[in-house]
Amino acid sequence: MKFRFKVQQYQTDAADAVTSVFEGQPKQGALAYLRDLGRKQQKPQAELELDDEDATGYANAEVALSGDALLANVRAVQRRNQLPESSKLFSGMGACQLDVEMETGTGKTYVYTKTMFELNRLYGWCKFIIVVPSVAIREGVNKSLENTADHFFEQYHKSIRFFIYDSDNLTELDAYAQSDDINCMIINMQAFNASMKEGANNKAARIIFDERDEFGSRRPIDVIAATRPIVIVDEPQKMGKRGGATQKGIALFNPLFVLGYSATHKEKHDLVYALDALDAYNQKLVKRIEVKGFTLKNMRGTDGYLYLKDIIVSKNRPPEAVIEFKYMSATGKVRKKTQRFSEGDDIYAASGDTHLEAYRGYTIASGNDGIVPAQDGRPGYVRFLNGERIFIGDVYCDSAQDDMQRIQIRETIESHLQKEEALFRRGIKCLSLFFIDEVAKYRDLSGDGATVGYGKVFEEEYAAAVEARLAHPTLDDIQDPSYLNYLRRDDAHAVHDGYFSIDKRGNAVESKKEKASEAADGVGINDDDAKRGYDLILKDKERLLSLDEPVRFIFSHSALREGWDNPNIFQICTLKESGSETSKRQEVGRGMRLSVDQQGNRQDAALLGASEVHRVNLLTVIASESYETFVRDLQSDIKKNLRERPKKVEMDLFSSRDFVIEGQSVTFTPEESKRVYMELFKNDFIDKDDRPTEAFKTMVIDGYFAECFIEKLPREIADRAHALAVEALVKSVYDEHALDDMVGRAEEKVCDNALTDNFAKREFKELWGRINHKHAYTVSFSDDELRRKAIARINTDLRVSRLQYALTTGSQKAEARRDELAHGASFARGDTQTRNVDAGVAAVSVAYDLVGEVAQATAITRRSAAAILAGIDTNVFGQYRVNPEEFIKKAAQLIVSEKATMIVEHISYHEIDGRYDEAIFTERMPDNASKAYEAKKNIQRYVFPDSEGERRFAEDLDCASEVAVYAKLPRTFQIPTPVGNYAPDWAIAFKQGSVRHVFFIAETKGTMDTLELSGVENAKIACAKKLFNEMSTSDVRYHNVATYDDLLEVMGRMS
Repeated sequence: MKFRFKVQQYQTDAADAVTSVFEGQPKQGALAYLRDLGRKQQKPQAELELDDEDATGYANAEVALSGDALLANVRAVQRRNQLPESSKLFSGMGACQLDVEMETGTGKTYVYTKTMFELNRLYGWCKFIIVVPSVAIREGVNKSLENTADHFFEQYHKSIRFFIYDSDNLTELDAYAQSDDINCMIINMQAFNASMKEGANNKAARIIFDERDEFGSRRPIDVIAATRPIVIVDEPQKMGKRGGATQKGIALFNPLFVLGYSATHKEKHDLVYALDALDAYNQKLVKRIEVKGFTLKNMRGTDGYLYLKDIIVSKNRPPEAVIEFKYMSATGKVRKKTQRFSEGDDIYAASGDTHLEAYRGYTIASGNDGIVPAQDGRPGYVRFLNGERIFIGDVYCDSAQDDMQRIQIRETIESHLQKEEALFRRGIKCLSLFFIDEVAKYRDLSGDGATVGYGKVFEEEYAAAVEARLAHPTLDDIQDPSYLNYLRRDDAHAVHDGYFSIDKRGNAVESKKEKASEAADGVGINDDDAKRGYDLILKDKERLLSLDEPVRFIFSHSALREGWDNPNIFQICTLKESGSETSKRQEVGRGMRLSVDQQGNRQDAALLGASEVHRVNLLTVIASESYETFVRDLQSDIKKNLRERPKKVEMDLFSSRDFVIEGQSVTFTPEESKRVYMELFKNDFIDKDDRPTEAFKTMVIDGYFAECFIEKLPREIADRAHALAVEALVKSVYDEHALDDMVGRAEEKVCDNALTDNFAKREFKELWGRINHKHAYTVSFSDDELRRKAIARINTDLRVSRLQYALTTGSQKAEARRDELAHGASFARGDTQTRNVDAGVAAVSVAYDLVGEVAQATAITRRSAAAILAGIDTNVFGQYRVNPEEFIKKAAQLIVSEKATMIVEHISYHEIDGRYDEAIFTERMPDNASKAYEAKKNIQRYVFPDSEGERRFAEDLDCASEVAVYAKLPRTFQIPTPVGNYAPDWAIAFKQGSVRHVFFIAETKGTMDTLELSGVENAKIACAKKLFNEMSTSDVRYHNVATYDDLLEVMGRMS
C-alpha cells in the first residue's frame, strides 16, 4: 500500500499565506559564496591530483524587502485570511517570524513541505532546517518527506534533498552547503539543545562548536550558519520559552527568517494562516468525535479509595492537597468527592455524617513531610499518620477499577466490531488505541513475553465477542462471508500489540530512569531505544494499515507522544486517569486524521461527498470518567485554542443582549435588529464585509454618531438610548471595552434585604409575639412495639443497591459553533444505559460497629438496636455484605420512619425560656437577584422562594385583600421534633373579621396528599399541628397547603 496525496485548497492557501509575505522579493536563485574547505589532512603523493574539491557554496539570498514592506504584506495576508492585524513586525530572528496555525490531523508537515517548494519556485531560496521536539516527530517528518516525494515531483519537477542531522556524520553538512538544489536538514530538539549549549561538557557540543580534524579543522556551526537557512519549527510550544536554550540555538543558525507550525502556539509572532479545530471540523477535514462515558452507581465505601490529583502551592499559605475520596451522602449513597486538605486534616471526618470506617486513621501528618510538593524531579506526595503515603497521579484502593477497566475494554471491542464490518467492506482497516499507565499492566517485563493484565483481559473479551458474532451470521454474511473469514483468520493474541520503548533484546522497557527521561525529553533511555520502539508505528505505518496485518488493537503507555497517530484509529480508550498534564484534546488528537483505504485514498469530501465524511470518519472515545466530565473538559480545551476571529456587525448583533444606558433599559427585537443593520449598511457605516467604516469611526470620535442616527432608527425605538446602544455595539467590533458597564449581569447579588414598614404593623407584632417562643417536647412509647414494627418494615422494604454503571453516549453536532462551544453545548447527548457490574459479593474489609452506628443514627439504645438487627430475616441481613454503608443508612431510616409514626400520639410540648429575635430575618445574605421576588406585604423587601409554587403563593398573598401582612420564615426558625428540627415556611396575619383565624402558620408542600410525603415529613407536620392546633393557647393555627386557595379552604374547615 502507498499513500496517495492530492492538492487541497486549504493547504495551498496555507503555503500562499507564507509566500505572499515576501511579495516584491526578486527571484535571485541560490547565492554563491566561497566555502571554507578547511585544512586538508596529509595524503599520499599519488592521491593529490584526485583531491580537487569545488569551493563553491550556495546560500539563501538576503531578504530584499524593508521591515515596513514586510509588515504591509503581513497585514494584507491577515486581512485576506480574516486574522487580527499585527501592529508591528516580529523580527526577533531573521527578517521576520511567521506563525501558521493548523489543527492536528490536517497535514501541517505536507503544508510546510509545499511551502519549501513554493519559496524556491518564487524566490529561489533553497536551504531549510526543520526543528522538531522529539525523536518520534523527527522520524515522522523524515517518513513524510519520503512519502510525498513523488507527489511533489509531479508538480515541481524537482525533489528535496533531506537528511537527519547526525553529529557522527558531518559530511552531510558539506553536501548541504555546496548544493544549489532544495536542501533540508531535520534535527530534533534534544540533540539541538545539547548541541547549542556552547562550552557544555558533552560530545555533541564539542563536535558542533570545536574545530574538528576530520572536518578540516572547521566548526560545523559555521558551515551551517553560512547558508542563511530558513528555519521551520514544528510544534514550537514544546521547545521552551522565548530566550530559552532552543530559541538561542535557532539564532546561532543565522536564519534568514523563521516559520512556526502548530495547532497551539504559546509564543505569538505574526500569524498569517489559521485553521483551528472549529474550521477543520466544519470543513470536514478531521473526524467527528463520539464519546462513551461511564459513571459508577451505588459504590461501596469499604475500600478506602484515594486519588491525589494535585498539590497546590501558594506564597501565603502552606501546601494544600487536592484529594478525591468517597463520601456518604445524606441519602445513604456513596459518591466520589474532591476537596482540598491541609496538614492535620482528617479524611475520616470529611467522609460524611456517617463516617466511612475505611478512612479511620487517615489524618494528614503535620510538619515538613505531611504534604510535600514535587521538587527536583521527585513526585509530590501526602503522608498520613497511619504510615500510608500517596503520590500525585496515583489511585489507591479502588475496588471497582478492575471491573470498570474490563467494561471499557469490552465496550471498545464492541464499538470496534460494529464499525469494522462496514469499514472492511469499503476496504478500510479499523484500528483501536488503548492508553495505559504502565507497561507492566499489559506485558510481562521479565523477558518471558507472557500476556498479562490488560492484555489478558482483552484476549478474553475479544474471544467472547468474536464467538458471539460468528454464532449469529447475517444475510450479508451469507451472500459475502469475507468479513467472517477475516474474523476467523486471527486469534485474540494476534490482533493486539503494544508500542513501547524496547531494549536491545526486543523486550519492553519501563524503569524510573526511562520514565524520567521521557518526561524531560520525550524519548526513551537513549535515541536507539526510542527509535526501535517507534519504528513499528512510524516506519511501518503502511503495513499496519494493511488488512493482511493481523494487529488491529494497539496499546500505548503515552497519550502525549507525538507520532503515535494513525489515520485509521477509530476508537481510543483511556484505561487510566487523565492527569492534569494531559488535555482531552491531546488524547483524541491521536485519532483525528481522516482514514485511508487499502489503495491509500483518503476518505475525504472530494471522494465521499460532504454528507458522508463524518458518517465514515467517526472517532469513538471510550473515556475513563463520566460523559459530562469528559465532554466538558474536551470542549474547554478546544475553546482555549480557537483563533481570534475578527468580529463583524451581523444582522442579529443588536438583539443578542440587554443594555442599561443612562439608567434606561434598552433591548432590540430580532426585526428591529435587522432594520438597524440595513440602515447602517445603507448609510455606509458598515462595508460589504460587515466591518465598521472609517466614516463611522470618525463620527464616533467627533461625538456625532448617536445624534445623527436617531432619525435612522425605527420609530418605536428612535431615542438617544437606543442610538447609543447601536454606537456601542458597532464600536465593540474593534474596541473590546466599548460595552463595559453597559451589559446587565444576570446573576447580580442582593446584599441587603432589610425589614420594611410591614414589620412594624400591629397585626404582625401580635403574630410575632405569639409564635416567637421557643419550645421543648417530651415523648414516650413502647420499645417492644417499636422493635416489632421496625423488624417487619425492614424485612419488607430494605433493599440495598448493587454496583452498577451508567454508559452515556453523545457526539459532536453536525456543525460546530463557537457560541455553543463556549457554553459547552457543541455535543448532542444520546441515550444512557444502566447495567450491573458483575463483581460478586466481596468480603467486607473494614469493621463497623453496626449496632452502635444504627443506635446513633436512630437515637435509640444499643439494646433496642441490637434486638432489631437480630430479628431481621437472614437474607435481608445478608445485604450488609453487598454495601455496608447503604445498609446502615437505609435500616436507620426505616427505623426512624416507624418511630416517627408512633411518637405523634404521645408527644407533648411546653414553652422554655428564650424567644427568637427579629435579627433572624436578615441573616441569609447575599442571594441571587434572579431569584428575588419584590413583595408588597412581606415584612422584608424581597422573598426568595425555593420553588415556583412558593413564588405563586407569595404573589397570591400580596393580591389577597384579606391578608394584612406576612413573613417568609427563615430556616433558623425551628420547631423541635423527635425526628429532626422542623422549619415551617410562612407566618400570616389576616385582617380582623375577614377570616375565622387571624394568625396562621403555613407549610407549602407541592401536595396535600400525605401518601406522597415521607413518614418523617408527615411526622414533623403532625408535631407542628399538635403544637399550634392542640396545645397552644396563642390562637395561632397551622396547616400544610399547596396553594393559597388550599389555605382558604382549610381555614373554612378549622374550628
